Amino acid sequence: MPGPRVYSEHPLSIAHEFPLDDQAAIHLIRVLRLTEGDPIRVFNGDGHEYNATLCQVSKKSAHFHVSAIERSDALMPLSLHLGQVVSKGDRMDFTIQKATELGVSDITPLWSERCDVRLKGERLDKKVEHWQRVAIAACEQSGRNRIPTIHEPLNLSQWLATVDCEKKLLLHPHNQQPLTADKAPSSTALLVGPEGGFSDDEVALSAKNGFDGLLLGPRILRTETAALTAISVLQYVWGDFR
Repeated sequence: MPGPRVYSEHPLSIAHEFPLDDQAAIHLIRVLRLTEGDPIRVFNGDGHEYNATLCQVSKKSAHFHVSAIERSDALMPLSLHLGQVVSKGDRMDFTIQKATELGVSDITPLWSERCDVRLKGERLDKKVEHWQRVAIAACEQSGRNRIPTIHEPLNLSQWLATVDCEKKLLLHPHNQQPLTADKAPSSTALLVGPEGGFSDDEVALSAKNGFDGLLLGPRILRTETAALTAISVLQYVWGDFR
């Protein structure tokens, strides 16, 4: 497979030249020691991976010339929207990274009653930008050419009232049912709570908004384990793991 794979924010087209962003250029030039004419692979989230060659290489910058589309991602049979209550430390980064690798299409960070993380204003804006970069890096590593959307964080009640999916599932330790191999839905919303779980009122509100409990075995899973386990199961039964 020719050359390392990098992300570009530009709308790419064949037979045109584009600048690399500074971080990618420095990595390719200083770390990987690439020079002018070396092949690379580029994606921008439009579903394609492009063949390209480096050009106009200097100590801190470089351009690339697009030569062809190498491959394209098929549309996923199951659109997965993860509603994840924001978790502490690097757990949220981990969840976003792995959920991206597993094929989710949308991620909405949520605030709930027992959420221990509170961010506002500029700190929140920077965190959302950081989460989007985590998703891009996961696509870069995994070979995925469609980047999931990281939505603006919402209160749980707002998301429950507005999320529009054919199937809606809630991870909660009580009143759950195993997943059945029914006719595959085209879209699924998956709701995952914080370390302390959802309150009874939040569970009731979820049910009122059409969410069914999903059973993932006899053990209570950590928030990041629960999300990734459920995504894997859904992809196996209804998605592109089949």
